[in-house]
Amino acid sequence: MKNFDYLRPASLDEALDLLAEHGPRANLVAGGTDVLVEARKGGLEAEVLVSLTRLEDLRYIREDRDSVAIGGLTTLRDLEQSELIAAGWPALSEAVKNMASVQIRNRATMAGNVVNAAPSADTAPPLLVSEARARLVSKAGQRLVPLTEFFVGPKATVIAPGEVLTEFVLPRPAEAYSQAFYKHSRRRAMDLAMINAAVHLELEPDLATCREARIALGVAAPTPIRTPEAEARLKGQKVTAEILDRIGDASCQESACRDSLRGQAWYRQEMIRVTVRRLGLLALERARAKVDGRRGGRG
Repeated sequence: MKNFDYLRPASLDEALDLLAEHGPRANLVAGGTDVLVEARKGGLEAEVLVSLTRLEDLRYIREDRDSVAIGGLTTLRDLEQSELIAAGWPALSEAVKNMASVQIRNRATMAGNVVNAAPSADTAPPLLVSEARARLVSKAGQRLVPLTEFFVGPKATVIAPGEVLTEFVLPRPAEAYSQAFYKHSRRRAMDLAMINAAVHLELEPDLATCREARIALGVAAPTPIRTPEAEARLKGQKVTAEILDRIGDASCQESACRDSLRGQAWYRQEMIRVTVRRLGLLALERARAKVDGRRGGRG
């Protein structure tokens, strides 16, 4: 591995100054679980590594009435252990529990996993169905970017030179809702996804009709994607196994699966059909149970 200048700013302002000073020669490091792998492989062109490990004020999970904010340096382990995330955003909680090992989850950060922009990023589908927005901060100011606009290609995002992803903002959904996530891989641990998916389902008061549906897929296109046509077909429908079979087909049609070393396109397409159906039924069951539990508690 080649030598790098390694800088550890003590504040976000100092980190932004260093990015401005070194320009394209600099690369940010958070947990380092992706960057160091690339460096050892010789795939990192940067000459300066700007480490954010001292910026503890970017490691948090904060709740308010309408949303939750997750700091960019929040680790996967932090999310895994968060009761708030498990209760309100179960797809994200399930995703991080299926990632790598405990040792890696103690180091890997939310921002790092998303900024890496791999089509197989396990946090991407849950964030997409949660309508998350990424806060990007630079010396010129800041902007909130919907995650649906964040990924522009494999390993490519809308982050401009000099910007740092400081947090994710997830709006709080309606009461009768839930989510589900599934990752399909060759082995149960320490493996990249062959396909992954998340479903978010909101129900009408009858607890049977879909008011809002969001479906996201990973390793189904050059970037993690939502499937808007499939979502639109589910809205207003009674959520049944039969309708979810059709939604699985529609989701598959919106994908752009390809052959790779980890799996062939036809197999990924079949897994999308099956997975969307199963996740839809699981989200339905969870949404009903959540409302029933609250009603029982008031009784």
